[in-house]
Amino acid sequence: MRYRALGNSGLVVSVVGLGCNNFGGRLDLAGTRAVVDASIDCGITLLDTADSYGGGGGSEELLGEVLAGRRDQVVLATKFGHQGADMGYGPAAGAKGGRAYIRRAVEQSLRRLRTDYIDIYQVHWPDPLAPMEETAEAMRSLYEQGKIRAIGVSNFSVEQMERFRRVAPLHVLQPPYNLFERAIEAEILPYCRANNILTLGYGALCRGLLSGRMRPDTTFDGDDLRRIDPKFQPPRFAQYLDAVRQLDEFARRHFQRRVIHLAVRWMLDRGISVALWGGRHPEQVEASRGVLGWSLNAAYREMIEYIVNQAIIDPVGPEFMAPSERS
Repeated sequence: MRYRALGNSGLVVSVVGLGCNNFGGRLDLAGTRAVVDASIDCGITLLDTADSYGGGGGSEELLGEVLAGRRDQVVLATKFGHQGADMGYGPAAGAKGGRAYIRRAVEQSLRRLRTDYIDIYQVHWPDPLAPMEETAEAMRSLYEQGKIRAIGVSNFSVEQMERFRRVAPLHVLQPPYNLFERAIEAEILPYCRANNILTLGYGALCRGLLSGRMRPDTTFDGDDLRRIDPKFQPPRFAQYLDAVRQLDEFARRHFQRRVIHLAVRWMLDRGISVALWGGRHPEQVEASRGVLGWSLNAAYREMIEYIVNQAIIDPVGPEFMAPSERS
């Protein structure tokens, strides 16, 4: 594993992090423990969750139990303020970016995670009902109190980060980023590099597309996010699968790797600080070892660009995931 410093926070994180959104929903305690154990064995130190994962606090609760006695082995990141999640904090907590809500949310996350501090505390989505300055001031207060060691935001624009940084330090941005969803390259990535803001790229495998395991007859049930993702609907689905097939052949021919490794290696070589890698089974996490020890030069990156651009004639980004503006 490789590691990098998290700005001036004093934290050091692995360049591959574990996304914990499966915990408490798709994975029970035993499954969570197996995946976390495998991650730590691989040298992964950054674990990223949210209070909305696992049915409202379920992921945090399982992590708290699994990490009992070894909390100091990991850098623990969590988030609050998902507009679509009912966390049961009551009307007195106010807007999800408001001061009262944030105070309530952090105390509940600390309790569920069984810890006295959160390494990276992140605003999950900007809240249009709360002034950005109030959100930033509340986060700065938690930072100064030592309840959190680094301040992060997720799904923020450059303008929103600018407003936030006028009031509080900002150490981390968590944006969506992968071979198929690249909107942050134009402004957001350069801004973060220029201002020493570490980037945690989520969606590294584009909701499983870049795992190489999907087929034309793959279906999605229940509340699976892919049921509303335009990439997984015809005719786009066939285009994306064709790109994945060609990328897999490319990875095998040039690097003796698979598309899953190529996708994450590409993210890191494009300048993302940490690629978040999810998994429901230990062997899926152990596959992260294939990301390390090699890199993509400019010529290889050009070849990858050609494959993606000629296969996908009607690309679409991750915009469908954004919560609707609340009135």
